[in-house]
Formats: sequence, C-alpha cells, structure tokens
Amino acid sequence: MQGNRGPHQNHGPNRQSGQGDQKKQGGNANGQEPSDTSRPNEAFTLDLQSFRKPGEKTFTQRSRLFVGNLPTGVTEEDIEKLFAKYGKASEVFVNKDRGFGFIRLETRIIAEIARAELDDAPFRGRPIRVRFATHGAALSVKNLPEFVSNELLEEAFSVFGQIERAVIIVDDRGRPTGKGIVEYTSKPAARKALDKCSDGAYLLTAFPRPVTVEPMEQLDDEEGLSEKLINKNQQYHKEREQPPRFAQPGSFEYEYAMRWKALMEMEKQQYEMVDRNMKEAQEKLEAEMEAARHEHQVMLMRQDLLRRQEELRRMEELHNQEVQKRKQAELRQEEERRRREEEMRIRNEEMMKRQQEGFRGSFQGESREQDMRMHMGSSGMAAENAPLMVGQGNANMPGGQGGFPRGLPGPVDYVPNKQRRF
Repeated sequence: MQGNRGPHQNHGPNRQSGQGDQKKQGGNANGQEPSDTSRPNEAFTLDLQSFRKPGEKTFTQRSRLFVGNLPTGVTEEDIEKLFAKYGKASEVFVNKDRGFGFIRLETRIIAEIARAELDDAPFRGRPIRVRFATHGAALSVKNLPEFVSNELLEEAFSVFGQIERAVIIVDDRGRPTGKGIVEYTSKPAARKALDKCSDGAYLLTAFPRPVTVEPMEQLDDEEGLSEKLINKNQQYHKEREQPPRFAQPGSFEYEYAMRWKALMEMEKQQYEMVDRNMKEAQEKLEAEMEAARHEHQVMLMRQDLLRRQEELRRMEELHNQEVQKRKQAELRQEEERRRREEEMRIRNEEMMKRQQEGFRGSFQGESREQDMRMHMGSSGMAAENAPLMVGQGNANMPGGQGGFPRGLPGPVDYVPNKQRRF
C-alpha cells in the first residue's frame, strides 16, 4: 500500500504542528480542546472524482472505518466534521459509553487515505485509532474450478443476495489459485449462502466438484502490530530480556531450539505428505470420474437412441393411422360419389319415363282430336245435302224447314278447325 503512505507522510508535519498547538493552547476544564483543532482537516479538500474507479461500487463494507479511543462526549456530528474532508458519509455510529464508532465513506481509496491521515492523529487530547472495520458479510470460497472468473463468481453467488465484491485470488503470474472472496451487503445473505453451500453441493461449471464456502478470516496484513500497541506486562519484559540472536551450539537454548526445529520440520513433512495423499486421491477421483462420465455419456446416448427409435415407431404408427384415415376417407368419398351418380341415374330415368308418358298422352289426344275432326267433317258434308232431301220429302214437318229447326248453317260452320257443339 505504498500509494496510501504518500498522504500520510505528506501530512506528517501537520500532525506535529497540531500537537504543538495542543500543548500551547491547552484544554478546557473538562480536558477537551476547543473545536478549532479540527480545522486543519477542514482547510484541505480532496478531488473525490479522481479517486473513483470506473464502475466501482460506492459506500460498501470495504470503505467502512473503525474509529477508536474517542474522547468522552463525542457525537456523530463531531465524527462527520472530522471526516468532512473526505466527502459525505453514508453511515456514522458512535458508542459514547465505550468510546468508539464507525463511519462509511464513498470508496475504498478515499477510506484508505482517511485512515492514513487520521490514524494516531490527536483529537480533543487523544490520539484516535482509525482502522478498516471487520467485514462481517465476507466469505471465503475454495475448490474453485480453473475457468471461473470474477464475473462468473459474482453471478453464481448473487442468487443468495446482493454482492458488493467477488474476486478470484491469483498468484504473482495471474494464475488462479482455486480460491476466491465474496462480500455481501448484509449478513443474512452471507449466512444464507454459507448454509446452502454447506448443506448441498454447489457446482459452478461442468466439472462436478463442489465449492467450499467458509467465513472469511479477517486479517490485517497492512498495519500489523506496532510497538506502542503491545501490552507491556510482566511477561513482555521477561521475553524482551534477550535481544535477537543465533543460539550458540552446545547451549541449552540451542538444544531445545533444534528440537523445536525438528518438530517444525516434521510438521512440514506431515503437511507435505497430506498434500501428496490428497493430490493422489484427487487424481484417482478425477480418473474414476472421467471413466464414469464416459459410461454415463454412453448410457445417455443409448437412452437417446432408444428414445429416438420409440419416437420413430410412434411416428410410423401415426403415419399408418393417417394413411388408413385417408384411405377410409377416400372410400367414403367414392361411395358417396357412386351413390350420387346412382341417384342421378335413377332420377334421369324417372324423368325420361315421365317425358315418354307425357308424349304418349299428348299423341293420343291429338289423334283423338284429329279423328273427331275428320268425323265431324264428314258429318258436315252429309248435312249439306240432307235438307234438300228432307225438305222435299218432309214438307209437313214443323216450321216448314224440313228437319233444320235451328235454321240453315252459315259459312262459319264449315271452318276446318271449328268444332261443332252438340
């Protein structure tokens, strides 16, 4: 964290001047300094935009600071004023009884700058302690497959809750170590992910090796333990009687130092042997898994082949049923066509019979009418000559007309088509 030491070193003289002013001004009756002691921080401003990474999430747990050794009576407003230089805070909490608090800044880099500048800085007569707060919703993920990226890790664990950060731990050459870190925004989400992955087997890729999820061990590998923070009790002074040295051969401490060294070497060998055994067991399991996977794939192929054969058989049955239905429909259509043709033929025959019968009836009527006309014609010719004969032979008939009481026939009575009435 060399980049964070720059501000700390640059503002070192300001701390000394603040301490000098503190000694000169002194405190009030309560042992507290005037509020002007916070003005040096307010005199400087930071360009917060330059400390934001593209796409970086803001106000996360990683930018949450622990502020300890606070004087009595400090409030949330006082902490906000103390950190006003570093932008607006989203969370401020102060435990007045125990003298500590928390504040959450916008980004991790701004929080690092604030920690570097304010850690061990005097505040109302006390040097305050500023450290990063413990991330209570962080998980350590192990046994990660080789081809898992930060994005895939976040996507896989976002099903349990909202994630602040998910990263794959790599070595100095950028190769994955099989470990990762997942940080949630809340503890319930982290607990849910821990319980689910502990009870079940959560797989991230096609490789059937489940990941292992554990609460992340919180370590501080940046500040370490300074001399002023060590508890200087009786045991401390006893241990510090001897300075750092190499044990002299043949001495009491050399003998037990070598025994300790042999014990540590045996521990190292035991760990190495366990690692070799675990590696062999993993290779054996991978070989068995590959063989079982091959058999499983063959079984799946057989099942797929049987399924396709069954589908083909069903399709053939459906096709045959469809062909039978078509044939039956064609037969029904053919029968219907024949029935209609037969009905049409019968209807035509009946019509022909009716026409023939009508023709015969009209022909007979015309023949009768013609015969009647001929008969009437011959009767008319005989009647023309009959009156003369009757008149001459029957002069004594009533009317003196000799048998024609209605009178003599006129010319109209001898029209060819005229029918006589009797």
